Amino acid sequence: MDVLLHVAIGIGLSAAAGFRILVPFLVAGIAAHQGYLTLAPSMAWMGSAPAIAAFAVATLLEVLIYFVPIVDNLMDAVELPAAAIAGTVLTAAVTGGDMNPFLQWSLALIAGGGVASGTQAFTGLARLASTATAGPVGNIAVSTTELASSTILSVLAIAVPILVLVVVGVLMYLLFRRRGRKWRSPRPQ
Repeated sequence: MDVLLHVAIGIGLSAAAGFRILVPFLVAGIAAHQGYLTLAPSMAWMGSAPAIAAFAVATLLEVLIYFVPIVDNLMDAVELPAAAIAGTVLTAAVTGGDMNPFLQWSLALIAGGGVASGTQAFTGLARLASTATAGPVGNIAVSTTELASSTILSVLAIAVPILVLVVVGVLMYLLFRRRGRKWRSPRPQ
């Protein structure tokens, strides 16, 4: 059961990384530093004071960049592969322990990287749509929503991991349902 909770935490943090890459690292670092989260021994550095300070500065910069019109759309192109890497690292960081390293990193890559990529792709599409319809004002609203979503998901992933699995499941369902509708829409003749 302990392994399933750690996997749920990893998936929740990975989903949060799809909204903002560095927020879940900051939240996980603080939680580990305060004793609320156990990290894999090789990732224990994430809970150190210098790492938390670095995560805080980097998170602040990431958040500010997303409030700059046009730059935010460019960042989405960079953050798609970065989100996959972040999701993989976050899941591996919390699923270490007694797990076989091959299983740990395979699970981290598939579950963590996959969920983070899916979330990031969804938010990138939302940002493009908001730019097309509402311009910079829409992007500011999207950026604020993404920041709130990442923060809330990160905290909930650590506090109530099973609930976050349900939330992530709903998000993925909505993403694929929306894509499925686009694929099935009849083409004009």
